[in-house]
Amino acid sequence: MDGNQLLTAALFLAVVLLTIFITFRASRSTSGTNDFYAGGCSFSGFQNGLAIGGDYMSAASFLGISGTIAIYGYDGFLYSIGFLVAWLVALLLVAEMLRNSGRYTMADQLAYRMRQRPVRTAAATSTVVVSIFYLLAQMVGAGLLVNLLLGVESEFVKNVTIFVVGGLMIFYVTVGGMKGTTWVQIIKAVLLMFGSLLIILLVLAHFSFNLSDLLGTAASNSGNPDFLNPGGKYGVDTTSKIDFVSLGLALVLGTAGLPHILIRFYTVPTSRDARKSVLWAIGLIGAFYLMTLVLGFGATAMLSEGKMADVVESGGNLASVLLAEEVGGGEGSAGGAILLALIAAVAFATILAVVAGLTLTSSASVAHDLYNSVFRKGQASDVDELKVARIAAGVIGLIAIALAIPARNLNIAFLVALAFAVAASANLPSIVYNMFWRRFNTRGAVWSIYGGLISSVGLVFFSPVVSGKVAPDGKNLALLPKDIDFSWFPLENPAIVSVPLAFFLGWLGTVTSREPAAEERYTELEVRALTGAGAEGAISH
Repeated sequence: MDGNQLLTAALFLAVVLLTIFITFRASRSTSGTNDFYAGGCSFSGFQNGLAIGGDYMSAASFLGISGTIAIYGYDGFLYSIGFLVAWLVALLLVAEMLRNSGRYTMADQLAYRMRQRPVRTAAATSTVVVSIFYLLAQMVGAGLLVNLLLGVESEFVKNVTIFVVGGLMIFYVTVGGMKGTTWVQIIKAVLLMFGSLLIILLVLAHFSFNLSDLLGTAASNSGNPDFLNPGGKYGVDTTSKIDFVSLGLALVLGTAGLPHILIRFYTVPTSRDARKSVLWAIGLIGAFYLMTLVLGFGATAMLSEGKMADVVESGGNLASVLLAEEVGGGEGSAGGAILLALIAAVAFATILAVVAGLTLTSSASVAHDLYNSVFRKGQASDVDELKVARIAAGVIGLIAIALAIPARNLNIAFLVALAFAVAASANLPSIVYNMFWRRFNTRGAVWSIYGGLISSVGLVFFSPVVSGKVAPDGKNLALLPKDIDFSWFPLENPAIVSVPLAFFLGWLGTVTSREPAAEERYTELEVRALTGAGAEGAISH
């Protein structure tokens, strides 16, 4: 291992030790389920906004989106726009109302006026599936970073890296709970913003802070005359145009259904703080996504042909870290090595924070919704429920590790977009119906959740994502080997089919059910959700 790799390893180790220290400190004040799941509702709106930003600005944003912009130009930035606009839906429809009418998980709000067992089972299943999809992207990013920085070529060592990240995320959740996870996310958000800002300042300084010059150089180096025009990725044919609409639908609606984002609204003491959280998150995330423009176009403008070939080979995931090396002085220079190690360590912290939040969310749903509410009918003690949550974190972590290994060559932003599609299909329709439709009932909720979940996952399984997608140069772009092809669904993102289907099934299940609407419960839920009056009663329910 040379000096640069030693520096990289030291920075990686420093990041890991810092997060472990934070987790141990937080574990001292984590005593019950409220502390473990919701951090004791002790975080301010600003703190929670930073944590939401830390949760949301994942490896998909930092690595995947900048890489997509570097490869596809204008169309790559559409990911950033979709991710940001989605927060308006979360702010206007979900944040305050969910905080007022729930407790720890999405199922608490849904099951309040419905039969507990079927609704909680469906919601917990959906939460775990969405979380695992999202976890895949983070684990893939971890493997790529270590491969680049430590010069690892062995497939075995790449797989070991994924195991290490999985082990760390299990540790964060089982020891620190929500408090430890939140502080890791806050620190990671600050590091990511400062790291990104440093890189974009150096990139802009290289072009004398002339953005037009930067974009012109990027377009020239790309070899594509339409690099700065729409249509490079999604306007090639009719199918790709429909796929873009589907992607936009998934991104805009998916955020309001992501379990690890929804659970963050329960960590603040009031609905006003929940609103503030989203406003702070929008400002932070909006600034960051503007930075991805410079990171992506900067990579195309400044990286050599060989480095850009590495970016393309990685599915775009290495654009930001290779750009950091370039602006620091290039390969082999001390400045390049320092910046490369710094940005990679920040990206690694990003991955650790996000995987911890996802694992906590899914394990909380298993323990709180399935074990306590379904199997023990609400009679489980805090000690037993926490024990099950920690066991569930380990099991979910192992599943994510097993699935991440074959998915390591896919673009991270793309994997996250699939998670958004599943969240928009399986979770959002039932949440919206439950808060705004008086007649909505148990059958409608179950049909909507399972219908959205099965259709979105099923269509992904039979799409080019899993089999049958081969690049013109013969490179396999699908999850399975290229000699396997059973794809019949032409789109890469299923949201344009699965989201309307989930809304339709929620309506159909409701109108065909003889179950009487719980009018009293709905009225109480509506008052709590809209005004906050009696919200503490909802939390203790």
